[in-house]
Amino acid sequence: MKRMNFRASACAFAAAALLSLVCGMAQAQPMATVELPDAEQATTAIAQDPSVAQARAALEAASHGAAMLSAGPYEWTVGGTAQRRRVDGNGSSNEWNIQMERPIRIGGKAELDRKLGQSSLDLARAQLAVARTSAARTLLDSWLDWQAASQARTALDDQLRIAEENQRTVELRQKAGDASRLDVNVAQGDLAEARRQAAEARTNEAKAAESLRLRYPALPLRAAPLPDPTLFEAGDTAWRERMVAEHPLMLAATQNLRMTELRADRLRAERTPDPTVGVFMASEARRTERIVGVSFSIPLGGTYRQAAALEALRQVDVARAGLEVQRRELDLQVAAQLQDVAGSVERWQLAEQAATALRETARLSQRAYAAGELDVQALLLVRRQALSAATAAQDARASALRARYRLLLDAGALWPQGPI
Repeated sequence: MKRMNFRASACAFAAAALLSLVCGMAQAQPMATVELPDAEQATTAIAQDPSVAQARAALEAASHGAAMLSAGPYEWTVGGTAQRRRVDGNGSSNEWNIQMERPIRIGGKAELDRKLGQSSLDLARAQLAVARTSAARTLLDSWLDWQAASQARTALDDQLRIAEENQRTVELRQKAGDASRLDVNVAQGDLAEARRQAAEARTNEAKAAESLRLRYPALPLRAAPLPDPTLFEAGDTAWRERMVAEHPLMLAATQNLRMTELRADRLRAERTPDPTVGVFMASEARRTERIVGVSFSIPLGGTYRQAAALEALRQVDVARAGLEVQRRELDLQVAAQLQDVAGSVERWQLAEQAATALRETARLSQRAYAAGELDVQALLLVRRQALSAATAAQDARASALRARYRLLLDAGALWPQGPI
């Protein structure tokens, strides 16, 4: 019952808290964390991610696309003809004509094109924010993987030193007649296993460090102890709606709907064709006739334009449904993240309690063994249990910090987004 009350209060505590960190997301300062790269290092590393570079290039392309839409696709066309007219009995006449013409956008199409270009820019900015958030999560996970591997290696190196000391102690006791050959064999087997685990931990740490170096060559690797996970401080309970509404994925889906609506408006306006106007000049009848005039033509809209407009309307429905799907997925994701933050803190606390108790048991067992009150098999069993509990506590600590930082990252409160 006490555990259920803790979980409920932890969830309520965390749920009431996040907005105190994100209620001013637009003006929120990034969190300072010793165990993570600082804001400048993180921003530089994130900017070098290939997906972010791709999104930035897409934004630059969108700016040129917006300029194209604002200028419009229509240009002046210059043309002309030259001919010789032969009249029976009157010789021939050299004649020519030149003309200039250009289609013009009517029905508010120029303004719609300008808005469509701006909307494509806004969508590209939102997609850049999505790419940065994804790259930041990759950086966070890679960094925490390395930190956790580093601490695991340190712990297993300590266990190896204990196993080596225990091996020496058993051998000395055997020489003194206080330990059997079986005890020595058991201690040797324990030492071999400790060496294997330490070697595996060093390999895992090296792999995690190399992964960071390959992904982020300019990022300095500095190991720091992982702190104790904590719950959020209390705040406004409207955190979920605010976080979902301002999530980069939600902003991208909203901008996509806006652009789709503008495209539908543009195709609806296209059902009224754009006319082509021009001027022309001609010389005929042995230069005795000079002709100056204007020209006008307009396509007759048909089934194609109508079908294109209807198809665009259906695409609006698709984008609107996609927005609702994204909203629901984010709402579920944020709710699950908050539960994970609260639950992971509880799991870490329980794992830490178990590790502390078994660490003390191992210490007392070591004293009992030194006093001849415990055999080596029982000592090693207790030590293995203590090591397993310590490993579980380390994993729980890393998982709790990962859950917390992921939530802060999605809230825009961990590292700055950088200029767009």
